[in-house]
Amino acid sequence: MGVDELEAKVRALGFTRFGIADATPAESIDAYRSWLDRGYHGSMDYLRRHAELKTSPESLLPGVRSVIAVGLDYYQPDDGVRPRVARYAWGRDYHRIFRRRLSRLVREISSSEPDARFRITVDSAPILEREYAHRAGLGWFGKNTMLIDSRRGSWFLIGLVLTTLELPASTRSLGGCGICTSCIDACPTGAIVNVEGAWQVDARQCISYLTIEAPQEADSRIGDWLFGCDVCQEVCPFNHPGPRQPDRATPTQDPDLVTKSALVQMDRNALSRLSLAEWDATTIGSPLRRQGYDGFRQVLASADTERTHPSRDTAPDG
Repeated sequence: MGVDELEAKVRALGFTRFGIADATPAESIDAYRSWLDRGYHGSMDYLRRHAELKTSPESLLPGVRSVIAVGLDYYQPDDGVRPRVARYAWGRDYHRIFRRRLSRLVREISSSEPDARFRITVDSAPILEREYAHRAGLGWFGKNTMLIDSRRGSWFLIGLVLTTLELPASTRSLGGCGICTSCIDACPTGAIVNVEGAWQVDARQCISYLTIEAPQEADSRIGDWLFGCDVCQEVCPFNHPGPRQPDRATPTQDPDLVTKSALVQMDRNALSRLSLAEWDATTIGSPLRRQGYDGFRQVLASADTERTHPSRDTAPDG
């Protein structure tokens, strides 16, 4: 199967970004180990347990030769509802979206490549996903450690397909933040830190971590966030359209993402009245389910809807 045909299949499934990386060992594994050694992973002990597996995709799929990287744009304008939910969690669980679509992609490829083997990874397998997406041309690393596409910004989710097929690699993404410190200045908790000249995120200070992974630690630092955080993306100049880059932050039209969970549309009073049964019914098929009902109640009690964090709806043309 040629690359053009493969990309056409990927885009027909609704993905908005595509690239291919070779499956050589991870180049950023030493930086990742350093991040772990500093304790920046907080209570996410599974990240340390799986560190060695992340050294190479070979640990996930013996004989792997290539990594197909796909992206799905998910931006939607701020809807004004408080407390806030990170935009990626407004619709259906992206893990399910990616797995369903990528499973179909694998079936289609297998029809013409019956001897090939595959493994789908969506933010759950031990692999440095952003590195391989970067190597596949989806974006370069910003100071907030997210992938940024100079032309279209960073509002996209990533999924990978490891395969024993040998496919021609895409050109790696090039770019950089330059002297811009917008995300660092706006981060409400100072989670973006400089370590020996490289930027890392101390998860223990990150609002996404505090509201999702460690809700028992949530306090006034989370401001008006109920689940996740979008501040560093909201202030990033690469996420604001201009005459030369009109495609930045184009609202998604993907049906799985634009159909919002009922919980996302509730204000604080409505949320505070949710029983366990109501929360359970409301979060079926939603990323919000990861928080758990007890975590949801703890974070809601900490969220201050009167104290918003800095963001901006407009930025200089880029």
